[in-house]
Amino acid sequence: MRTNQIIKYTLFASCYLFWVAGGLMVAVGTFARLSKEGGAVDSLLADPSVILLAVGILTFCITFMGCLGALRDLPLLLKMFAWSLLIVFILQVVAAVLGFLFSGMVMEKASFVMVQAIARYRDNLDLQNLIDYIQKKFECCGVHSYTDWSQNMYFDCRDSNPSLERCAVPFSCCVQHEEALLNTMCGYGTQGLRLWQAENMVHTVGCLEKIGHWGQSNLLLVAGLALGLLLLEVGAFSLAVVLIYQVNFIIQKRRSARRRSQSPPTWSESSSARLLQSSVMCSSTSLWLTSQGCCEDSAAERDALMEVAYPEVQAFCQKQGLMFEALLGNQYGHCPAPLTIQNQEFEVFRAHFLGEPHTVQLLAQWYQKDENAVPPLYVLHRPPQASPAQEKSVLLALRRAAREAERHGLISGERHQLLHQSEMHREIEAGLFSAGDPGLGALVFFREAEDLAVPQSGGESPQLGEREADGAPNSEDQQMLAALKGKIAALHPQQLKVHTVPRSRDSVCLWPKPRSKYLKELCKQFTAATSQHVLASLRSQEGGHGQSRRLLQELAHHQALGHEKSRAPCWQEALLDRICLRMKQDASQAHAPLVVRGPPGCGKTTLLCHLSRAVQAVLGPGALVVLRLLGTSQLSSSLDSLLHSICLQVSLALGLPAPHPEGAGNSVLLFHRLLLQVSHQGMKPLILLLDSMEQLGVPRGAHAAFWLPKICPPKVHLILSTLLAGHHALHQVPIGPEDCFEMGPLSREEAGEALAKHLAAAGRTITPAQLALFQQSFPEGGLALPVALAISEAQRWASHTPLLAQAISLSATEEAHRLCGFLEQVHSPILVKRALSYLACSRSGLSETELKDILSLDNEVLCEIYQLRPPPSMAVLRIPPLLWARLHQDLAKWLEERWADGFLLLGFGHREFSAVVEGRYLFAPEERTRCHLILADFFRGTWSWGMKKPVELPSSSKPVSIDRKVTPQPLWFSNTTANQRKLSELPFHLLRAGRLEELQRDVFGNMNWVACKAVVSGVEGLAKDIEAYLAQTSCPELQLLQNVFLLLQPVLSSMEGQAEVSIICTEVLARLGFLAPSYPSLIGNLCQQCKDWLGARPHPVFIPLCGFLYPPEGPLRKTLLGSPKGTTVLELSPDRRVLLAGSRDGSMIVWDTGDLSVLHVLLGHSAEVRCVRIFGKGTRAASAALDHTLRLWSLASGREELSIHNSHAGGQDWSQLHVDEKNGIVHWVSRSEVNAWHLETAVPAFRISTEALDGWLLTAVFVPRLVLVTVSEKGALCLWQGGTGQLHSKQTLAGLGEEAPTCSVLLPKLGRMMAGFSRGSLLTVSSDGNSLLEKLPEGIRFLVLSEDECLLAAGFGRCVRVFSVDSKGSRSLLASDLMHNGEVHAAAISTDNTTVFTSSCGEYIWVWSLSQQGLLTDVLGDTGAPIMHLALWDSTLVSASPHAHYLRVWDLGYDRRHRPLPPSMACPRRTALSHKAKYIYFPQDNDSCKVVIWDSEEGRAGEVLDASAPVRCLEVAEQRGLLFVGLASGAVLVFPLDARQDAGCIPPAENQKPINHLALTQQEEQLATACDDLVQVLDIEQGGSGPLIQRPTYTFYTQIPGAAISSVALLPGYRVLYGMTSGELFLYDCLQAQVFPLEAHSSRVTCLETSYGEKWAVSGSADSLLCLWDVELCHWKHKMFFQKQDSFSHGVLCACFSKDDRYVFTGSLDQSITAWDVSQGVLLAVQLVHTSITRIVPTADGFVATTRLGYLITERFHCPQPISPLYDPLRNVKATCKVEDALSYLDQVKIRFGSDPATYNGFLEIMKEFKSQ
Repeated sequence: MRTNQIIKYTLFASCYLFWVAGGLMVAVGTFARLSKEGGAVDSLLADPSVILLAVGILTFCITFMGCLGALRDLPLLLKMFAWSLLIVFILQVVAAVLGFLFSGMVMEKASFVMVQAIARYRDNLDLQNLIDYIQKKFECCGVHSYTDWSQNMYFDCRDSNPSLERCAVPFSCCVQHEEALLNTMCGYGTQGLRLWQAENMVHTVGCLEKIGHWGQSNLLLVAGLALGLLLLEVGAFSLAVVLIYQVNFIIQKRRSARRRSQSPPTWSESSSARLLQSSVMCSSTSLWLTSQGCCEDSAAERDALMEVAYPEVQAFCQKQGLMFEALLGNQYGHCPAPLTIQNQEFEVFRAHFLGEPHTVQLLAQWYQKDENAVPPLYVLHRPPQASPAQEKSVLLALRRAAREAERHGLISGERHQLLHQSEMHREIEAGLFSAGDPGLGALVFFREAEDLAVPQSGGESPQLGEREADGAPNSEDQQMLAALKGKIAALHPQQLKVHTVPRSRDSVCLWPKPRSKYLKELCKQFTAATSQHVLASLRSQEGGHGQSRRLLQELAHHQALGHEKSRAPCWQEALLDRICLRMKQDASQAHAPLVVRGPPGCGKTTLLCHLSRAVQAVLGPGALVVLRLLGTSQLSSSLDSLLHSICLQVSLALGLPAPHPEGAGNSVLLFHRLLLQVSHQGMKPLILLLDSMEQLGVPRGAHAAFWLPKICPPKVHLILSTLLAGHHALHQVPIGPEDCFEMGPLSREEAGEALAKHLAAAGRTITPAQLALFQQSFPEGGLALPVALAISEAQRWASHTPLLAQAISLSATEEAHRLCGFLEQVHSPILVKRALSYLACSRSGLSETELKDILSLDNEVLCEIYQLRPPPSMAVLRIPPLLWARLHQDLAKWLEERWADGFLLLGFGHREFSAVVEGRYLFAPEERTRCHLILADFFRGTWSWGMKKPVELPSSSKPVSIDRKVTPQPLWFSNTTANQRKLSELPFHLLRAGRLEELQRDVFGNMNWVACKAVVSGVEGLAKDIEAYLAQTSCPELQLLQNVFLLLQPVLSSMEGQAEVSIICTEVLARLGFLAPSYPSLIGNLCQQCKDWLGARPHPVFIPLCGFLYPPEGPLRKTLLGSPKGTTVLELSPDRRVLLAGSRDGSMIVWDTGDLSVLHVLLGHSAEVRCVRIFGKGTRAASAALDHTLRLWSLASGREELSIHNSHAGGQDWSQLHVDEKNGIVHWVSRSEVNAWHLETAVPAFRISTEALDGWLLTAVFVPRLVLVTVSEKGALCLWQGGTGQLHSKQTLAGLGEEAPTCSVLLPKLGRMMAGFSRGSLLTVSSDGNSLLEKLPEGIRFLVLSEDECLLAAGFGRCVRVFSVDSKGSRSLLASDLMHNGEVHAAAISTDNTTVFTSSCGEYIWVWSLSQQGLLTDVLGDTGAPIMHLALWDSTLVSASPHAHYLRVWDLGYDRRHRPLPPSMACPRRTALSHKAKYIYFPQDNDSCKVVIWDSEEGRAGEVLDASAPVRCLEVAEQRGLLFVGLASGAVLVFPLDARQDAGCIPPAENQKPINHLALTQQEEQLATACDDLVQVLDIEQGGSGPLIQRPTYTFYTQIPGAAISSVALLPGYRVLYGMTSGELFLYDCLQAQVFPLEAHSSRVTCLETSYGEKWAVSGSADSLLCLWDVELCHWKHKMFFQKQDSFSHGVLCACFSKDDRYVFTGSLDQSITAWDVSQGVLLAVQLVHTSITRIVPTADGFVATTRLGYLITERFHCPQPISPLYDPLRNVKATCKVEDALSYLDQVKIRFGSDPATYNGFLEIMKEFKSQ
């Protein structure tokens, strides 16, 4: 084969001509240069010989390379020629473009060069002749004019010039006349003449101008010459490129032909069959390409597919969350001799060769009879020194015999055809036709020639794999391929793709013309067909129940594993029968879970798999069996995912509603409730089989056994398996001996029975000697796994196998070592070592695709593979797929497939094998580190995307860099599909490889990684990665980062759908913003990445500029997940070791206070738990609920001890429990009765009914005297005998009246009970009946006692009063009560009696210092719900609410450095800001007469301003430099900001009511003050010494009965906008003394703000409605409603306009900030800030806000335009948003009154009149 001769010689001829021309130019230039005097010219540009020489050399060299390269087909010279031409071409084009763009600069440079040439006119004869020629040709003189010749020293006009040619010009400047003689002195003296005189003698116009005019007038000629030159260069370049491609192609084909002839391809049957059986659902797609054509054609096609199509298909599959595997063949394939031949068939063949002794002897050498097979078989026994030619001779002989046997009817045609099938043919049939489900992932892609006829069979066929004379495949190959394709087309047409190629003119090959276009088209069709096939497979598998593919994969995975395990006979049938019998006995009663224990390898998994099939025969065919082989998939390795998948499977199977947990971590409660529901509703029996409990991971902060049901209800069976030592989870579950089934080793008889069953099932026998060997190996029996391995080995024994070669391993470890030794002998030792090492070092296993990529990155593996021969291609270097396929075939029984990270991965199936690999190959630390380094490089994608890795192969003398074509590892495959494998594996391997700095910088310090991991895998996985890092080294920054993610976990779990990256970035900024300056390298960098990421968003978003949420070192320590229905009771054990929370759904959760881990989940109550008491030193508990039951629990085991049903229980909205441990009695007190039972027997002790009492009831039990004291309504005090319930005495207390008791507390040390009543009475009762009564202002809600009984906190109304208690009585400890902004709910007193913690309906915890006379020192809370319960021990406080499914844990000893503001500024409307929030003004406390000026930058208080009365409101006029302070006395103090002690005073109005509101116009020209029903407007004027404020200009009353002013805004022109507590909204025009009622809100108006242009106003109300008003039209433009669905409190607190009046920012009680578009009324963004905003002020690009927690929020609002219509601001928020436009409102009115024109026209008239006013 040769190159195209026309192209070759055309290029040669053109290069040769220019080469000759270049040589001539060099010769002339050299001669000219040498003939001159040395140093005559110092400017090369002014020397024509130098220019000629340079151009000639360049032309000569370039054309020489082209000439020689074209003549000799040298690709290197051709490439150099092409590149040189390309560079010259580019330089010419660039020069032309620059000359056009910078023409002025070009002219200046040309002028400079020409002036230099004029100066050297006499120094260089060549230059002189050139200048004379130009001046004559263009009739010009000089550069710009003839006077330019003064630049030459000979023609200079200066008087000092002695030259005879002074003031002359060269003769070439003269005007030529028709004279015979040339006058060379015609230009003498012309420079001294005037222009009009000189132009008659010489040319006066410069040559530069003349040449320019000539170029313009001959533009077409110049352009044609330039274009011709460029086209000539392009033509030569194109010819060179085409010739290079042809030469390289010929070279490649020759190399491919040599490689094919040296190493014919062979294939492994099982490997390809396995690949073809895999489906897309198994996360892999497998393809087979075969072709008909010459070897060179197929090689080029395969290379093109590997380099072009394979990466595209791989990337496409990755975007779908799949892995792609391709196995590309290029021939029909090798046809080996058959492995086995039936006995009868072999005898027929041997009879055919009776006349050929040599052939009979050859068959006897190659085949031996195996008597162990039933029936016997002849087995291929390849001689040790056999050659491929001998094997081919055996095969041809068998074919001859088979042909004759078929002709005589002795064998079938199918048996004959088997001898002609290649390995590839068999593999395709095994993958597509043998399996029950062929799998949608298999795709067969054929390429064939369209005119390749298939001849009919007959005659002697050539050897398989040989080719005909024309190079095409032989006829038998074509027949077999045609038959295979026909079979595929008939049975599975969707798996077959045919690509037809027209035969080329050259009959040897199939190449069409041009080749590159054909390969491109082939790759395109291949990619399109594969992508379409994958999508079709995915669509077909997403049907069914509509559930996620991940769950369906999980169920299919465990079902397939269970089916595979149960196919083997059960090892211990007797034990299986015992378990079934026990399950049958427990079917109708509550029972304990069953546990199967045994050592590793005893057969527990097989037993459970057999049990899954046997239980239906025992419990009925309708029994629902749920099998989970724990640890074999990612969903079965973590508790939450395991329980959720079980709940979903059971719900779908039984027709129950699918579980929808309200938050993460509720899967345990769902699981328990589902078991109870299945039992109570009498459904089908449910059997849960959980294998390998030791493989299950429990959540952080939970005991391993807390999720296990201690008692299974009827019809529910739970069977667990664990190791013989017992799982640590089962140590905490009281399992009796009758509930535990031990699995020991098999006896000798059981092992023999198992051998017989397995041999019978496999159709095999063994000889007596072999049986004796097996029995000797297990004289006492053995564990199931070694016996199974021995049986598997015995099944392969042939009758002729020598006994010495038959060895049995006595343990799984010994067998694993034998296997490794065998693999090292059969396969490459390095390949075996590294493949197993990578599997052992992986975190979750590796897929086959990943393992082949990783092995291709291992240079040692590649060097061993290609030690004897070079790789097939130096462009791509990988391990041959066949090597791994063969290795996998031998490893198959020791590996198992498991689901992890969305893919099906390979892992070790036995612990023993894993341990052997660890000890055999990874004992050296450096070897383990090396494996982790390569794994880290792979998952980081270091050598993907075309990156070439250097390797020094044995066939090369130096290292070469070659592309390994490994799978790319981007962080995101697509916008919705993340690379979970990279997220899971990369941190693990970087840590194990010791690359800690890289791990910290590129993983934990990369916000893209952090956010992706948190979104896809949850922050729990991210925290675990950091925890593993911190276990090896100390890093305070990462410790803080880990704590942030743990704080972030409940936030993300409450999101609607998958969390957004923007939420994670916002939370990180808000929590780490405080720490960024202290830790710039990691935390500071992360914060900056978050800001950059948010700033690049294409949709509106808030960007925090500082921290404002609890930092990792802040007070919020942890969030405990409770019941979804909230917490109704919170109880701390007396020893402070156990915390118990009851809920509305009857469930209770028990925590260990030491590490806050979950101990138990107690289920039994069916209604709300009302009261709980812990006793018995924290080991027992009693609970009472609204289901009329009293239950006793063991907190040690988590089991229910007793259940007492109280049929006499009356009203249970209030309950008390008293436990008398000394006498073993529990008292349950409700509103109307007292019941007592014995603790141990549940026998009733006594009952005190309503007949003996009057109404509501409080009790206390005094143990020393065994006296029961009751206090009932109307003050009835009774003393009862504690043991019998007999009345001892009764009296009526004076002063109580009609009050009902509400709460009580017992003082055991003092022998007293204190009770609170509904009208504020506080009663102290002693055990002897003495009482003491005092009054509080309001009804008492709770009483809380300190640990030492010295302090008592009583809550009433909005106050908490602290009493000092002693034997003499109680007295108030503080001068004033602790005031709150809402009704108080709970309190707790510290152990040292120095701090009181209170909670109110405002969703916050108030911290008061008793040592500082009740000073408010802190405010805690971000729960979003009222805190009703508090529990305190040491420095830990736990808060809970009935309206929240979580409990907050607070660290009271936290670092307070990061709180910028004190807690006393947490009240709304009492905060003002100035100087861009540098200074913040607020009262010192609720009723303080002092104003604190806080410097937020320095974080400390500055001055404190004194006021004459309590401060009610604040406002700052920053332009005027004034601070206005509204007082409770009705006065307004005015403080200059620059001289704050020089205060002025605006006297109070006549009514002297408190000033509740202050408002300023935007220009700060007027001030409005408002009381409950009075508004005053004052002018602010500028005086000589400062602003002056006169008496009120206007005053008016609201005169609305029952309503007070709730908010005020001031507009220009003395217009006041004010809202009322009843929701009305008015605009009062002071100039006209006229009020305009606006459309009212339905609830209290909470805020009013005007825009900076004073065109708009916004009003917010307590019902979360926001109205945007046009103040000129006095009509609303938009009504905007936003309300979080899961928030307890609602309503707008504050609002402001942006500086440009485009947006409105609002802060709400639901702890959110929103941004609205003013023009359209559209919600732009929502941000959850976990606290309420008290004041919000705009900045240039965002806003500054203060919060009730004392933090300052500074944010930038990023709003790019335009906003995508697909953008949804509520995509992660459970909220309701409604927007109503004024125009749509008018349309609704028109629709409503369309049939009543009179009413509608009247409405329009009213609107017109209102607008005119």
